[in-house]
Amino acid sequence: MCELMNDPGGISISTTRPDFSWIMNSQIPGDHQTAWQILVASNSELLDRNSGDMWDSGKIDSDNSVQAAYKGSGLKSGNSYWWKVRLWNKKGEVSPFSEAQKLFITPGNDDYRTDQYLLEKTEIKPARIHRKNNDHFFFDFGRAAFGTVSMRFSPVSRKIVLEVLLGEQHKSRHSVQRKPRGNIRYQKIQVQLEPGQTDLTVIIPPDDKNTRSKAIHMPDYIGEVTPFRYCELINCPSGLDEHSVRQIAVHYPFNDNASSFKSSNHVLNDVWDLCKYSIKATTFCGLYVDGDRERVPYEADAYINQLGHYCVDREFTMARATHEYLIRKPTWPTEWILHSVLMAWADYLYTGNSESITHYYSDLKAKTLISLAREDGLISTTTGLLSDDVLKSIYFEGEIRDIVDWPPASYTKGGKGERDDYVMTDINTTVNAFHFRALELMARIAGVTRHMEDSLFFQNQAEKVKQAINEKLFDRTRLVYTDGEGTDHASLHANMFPLAFGLVPEEHVPSVLNFIQSRGMACSVYGVQYLLEALYQAGADQYGLELMTASHDRSWPHMIYNVGTTITLEAWDWKYKNNLDWNHAWGAAPANIIPRYLMGVRPLIPGFREVLIQPQVGDLKEGRITVPTIRGAIHLAFKNRPETSFELNVTLPANMTAKVMLPKMNNNNPGIIVNGLYRKGEIEGNWIILDRIGSGTTRFQRKIN
Repeated sequence: MCELMNDPGGISISTTRPDFSWIMNSQIPGDHQTAWQILVASNSELLDRNSGDMWDSGKIDSDNSVQAAYKGSGLKSGNSYWWKVRLWNKKGEVSPFSEAQKLFITPGNDDYRTDQYLLEKTEIKPARIHRKNNDHFFFDFGRAAFGTVSMRFSPVSRKIVLEVLLGEQHKSRHSVQRKPRGNIRYQKIQVQLEPGQTDLTVIIPPDDKNTRSKAIHMPDYIGEVTPFRYCELINCPSGLDEHSVRQIAVHYPFNDNASSFKSSNHVLNDVWDLCKYSIKATTFCGLYVDGDRERVPYEADAYINQLGHYCVDREFTMARATHEYLIRKPTWPTEWILHSVLMAWADYLYTGNSESITHYYSDLKAKTLISLAREDGLISTTTGLLSDDVLKSIYFEGEIRDIVDWPPASYTKGGKGERDDYVMTDINTTVNAFHFRALELMARIAGVTRHMEDSLFFQNQAEKVKQAINEKLFDRTRLVYTDGEGTDHASLHANMFPLAFGLVPEEHVPSVLNFIQSRGMACSVYGVQYLLEALYQAGADQYGLELMTASHDRSWPHMIYNVGTTITLEAWDWKYKNNLDWNHAWGAAPANIIPRYLMGVRPLIPGFREVLIQPQVGDLKEGRITVPTIRGAIHLAFKNRPETSFELNVTLPANMTAKVMLPKMNNNNPGIIVNGLYRKGEIEGNWIILDRIGSGTTRFQRKIN
């Protein structure tokens, strides 16, 4: 990879001082990199002769493989270069040089920016075709995609007007829904075909709302798109069949084989497939947007999208570009602004590349909203501290408002909304839980970027906020958190966010968890990201599994089996948001929850130098997963007999180690069978821990006699 892009056929970058990353390929168990050498040449012939006229790093003793900075002669804009790398392993053996990658330095200035790939088009064959009469066809492409439709046909003998109907929803098995509710998409397009014409790619007319100034506009080389699964063609020319009509799907470059998941629960498998595909399908703009209705990036949407994208593909540029876009173009909710710090840390955690957090460090400090803090550290947007200077520091014009969850009751006739009757107060528990999390992560960012005084300051401020939340927003009679200062109402949200962010003292976790479980799914498809994180962090993995596979109308199976969508919805159902769309990736939380929590794969050291493997599978009997990382793919497979035995196979790429946590299963014997040999682990709570597991395949067996 160069600048986090890995196309060996060539990439375009804007910087003349790029960073390089690579995967170490080794079949030696426990292997790791001890040194590297990079060559950069001004032409491919020189590189073929192992000559780096722009830079020959020589042998650099280092295990770093995720951010090697260019230190050669000045690269010039408008020119192409080629680079490759070779590595030394733990035995001192040197590898062959890698395949070369071509770089083109785009003309212009060398200001900081995140470079991105161009969007791609993929032709999709119909999954099903029905001829309604001689000149009327119905096509089902199997899944919705953003794009258009193309066709080939016999030469047209006379002028005819072809009617093209495109939609996300069907009315009957062989008809597009022409009057969908909410913002479910439908288009009727009339196209005049000329005599002799043999092919057509339908031009999608622009939508009034999603092409406004704040929307992300489609590039000219792609053209306008619409989301659709179904197509009807009326008054067709002759020669049309399943071989001649294609859905032209637009998306960011995506490797469908980079990730996979299968388990013994077919419903969970379907949920994974829905959410993984939702991540791919909604990349059509090149930045994460909130769906087709607005096509506007929002921080909370983007954060869920970011986590999911990391878990389904080895791709980092779209997440970073969206995050950096939102730093300068934030949206109105208080918690969304705080999400910028969460996105910044996730970027560094998954890439190990500190370039972005270094460049935007001052902006990220402002995004913690620490300027709104009163003496005890708690913040508010309604107590007079939200000055013009504060707004300017976060690049926002207008009014900031607390959101908690979305939508409120006003979006559904007779409905309650998704806030669990949350009582809004000046000092809001949800807002301050996010503020705590932003401070905690800002302390880490400050440490990475060598702002050590700031790091200590943010650590202390986070502790102050944690203490204030637990002293002033916790009901010591009911042992739950209230919605804010001045109210005794306790909602799901006021408790799940503190639990997800590690604010709850250990002695109060049971009462908070019990309260959370008593509320059910009283949150939106956005809120459930944090509900599930809270559950898994508190050890309630069975309940988390039940929520992800539930059959009620606030679930992903409902989206799949009852609604019939193939991309996650903006809300659980139309009745919970009457202007919903059918293409919102913020509804795809299982795309990251399944890999990160159910299968338990999370980076411990940025850039996956060390990874946590902590499966929390409930009563799931079997499962296997492939998780992409910047250092290469991780493969897991487990077999589970609850409270009896647990078997786990872990395959790690070279230059990575793992901390593996296996369920104790109510037995204090710390023994684990590792590759057939007894090994004593360390007991911590309900887990047995084995540290420093190296690369290659390792088999763990835990049995209770």
